[in-house]
Amino acid sequence: MAAEPAHWLVYCDGSAVPNPGRMGLGAVLVGPDGSVQHRISEATNFTGCNNEAELLALLRALQWLETQVVATASTVQVVSDSSVLVEQLGAQAVAPIARLAPLFDEARRVLQRFAQVDLQWVPRHRNGAADALARAALGLAPKGALPSGQVIRKRR
Repeated sequence: MAAEPAHWLVYCDGSAVPNPGRMGLGAVLVGPDGSVQHRISEATNFTGCNNEAELLALLRALQWLETQVVATASTVQVVSDSSVLVEQLGAQAVAPIARLAPLFDEARRVLQRFAQVDLQWVPRHRNGAADALARAALGLAPKGALPSGQVIRKRR
């Protein structure tokens, strides 16, 4: 009897501050058992736009999967709050962003190595862990975080 294909989840996000500017990459890789297997939080040593950061975060996560668990990672679900990333890599890709075309081509090549790929767009608030890792790589607090000591009071 054949083994059930291993299904991995990749939550990825990128930040550019300012945009374009320094880029932070964030990703959370969830294994077939539902547990977090790896986190990525790194800053690049070059500048780019937020779309480039999003794509680089995905590529870093896929590279980790390839080097660490390629034999068992037969299906991958990519979760991103970047509609550009999901649209460009989707089955019905839209006209490419010329400057980023080589990176999208590289991502397509890597994704083809998996038996099954699902790309899913989610609202930013459902991708908070990856966003926080991308921002942390740049020394920034998560979006929506309050300055230290600040308290929210409800209006009556």
